[in-house]
Amino acid sequence: MVQCRQRRLAVVTVEAAFVLPVAFFLILATVIGSMGIFRYQEVCYLAKEGARYASVRGTQYEQEVSGATAATADSIYNKAILPRVAVCDTANLSYSVSWSQSNSPYTVTSSFEKPVGNTVTVTVTYKWMPELYLIGPITLKAKSTMPMSY
Repeated sequence: MVQCRQRRLAVVTVEAAFVLPVAFFLILATVIGSMGIFRYQEVCYLAKEGARYASVRGTQYEQEVSGATAATADSIYNKAILPRVAVCDTANLSYSVSWSQSNSPYTVTSSFEKPVGNTVTVTVTYKWMPELYLIGPITLKAKSTMPMSY
């Protein structure tokens, strides 16, 4: 009876040698994957906030508020995106801003046509290097488009 118990302990040791590394890797991969999802959510949030900031600060905002200036790509980054960065490394963060027509809420080509609304699109890109360093940098990209406010 004693011999049977010793053999069983050896089997448990062999099973643990196979199962524990796989379980440890899966737990570690889940944690690192969730960190990547968190960073992607942050990139989406930064793009949305940049587009929101730009959509309410067009040329009409400049005309109605004394001393204010219309939003530019640099002001969108410095006043809307950069202050809201939580865990992303700003050295790996890039952005682009584009307007569909101009930096005004609408344009009218003639008195017979309906005004054409303008939109602003902010794209934020982040190169994320996973903490485990098993795979190269992953590019996380988010784009947000909003109409210019009247």
